[in-house]
Amino acid sequence: METGIVSHKIIIVGIGPGDPAYLLPKARKIIEDARILVGGKRALADHSHSGVRECAIGADISGVLDFIRDALAEDDVVVMVSGDPGYYSLLDALRRTFPVDQIGVVPGISSLQFAFARLALPWHSARLLSFHGREPLEAELFRAPDAMLGMLTDGRNNSQTIAARLLSRGWHEKDRMYVCTHLSYKDEEIIETTLGAAKDDVGIGHGVIIVCAHEENV
Repeated sequence: METGIVSHKIIIVGIGPGDPAYLLPKARKIIEDARILVGGKRALADHSHSGVRECAIGADISGVLDFIRDALAEDDVVVMVSGDPGYYSLLDALRRTFPVDQIGVVPGISSLQFAFARLALPWHSARLLSFHGREPLEAELFRAPDAMLGMLTDGRNNSQTIAARLLSRGWHEKDRMYVCTHLSYKDEEIIETTLGAAKDDVGIGHGVIIVCAHEENV
């Protein structure tokens, strides 16, 4: 971790699930006042403004970190991340690279939180996992009475492959699966199905999947 005199700050702003209507007012004000903005291409397209210096987050994370390091000599750097910064975002890499007291975080609405809200489901007892470019621990996939999983997905790990995997770990074919894509956008879609049906259907990824176990399904 780098050390030294802390001057300008890195402000990591959660921009929510996508629709700017779900951006917190504090986050919006910080982005509007920013002179240096870092974010994905879509985030920059939605939130850029005149006079701002930009860096798009892509596959070259080292390059993004180098940009932030250089830009800090000039001003604060506002880093926009989708959802909430505390859940699988650039925050991890920034904490490993810069002093923690140089980092500020403004929370946002995560896609998982948004999906549970859309389904009117409390999520205090849910196991939150990510299949998005990573693999959960096998122990996190077990079925228990009234178990609930909330999962981020990608193209390879989708509704079909996840359903098959859970069924091989003791889940039941009648357990409910909710496949949520394009959350908060006009083309948002939430499909309610079962694990048994999902394993035989076309896989849908790049979204959120929620799976619920209920004893009446036994």
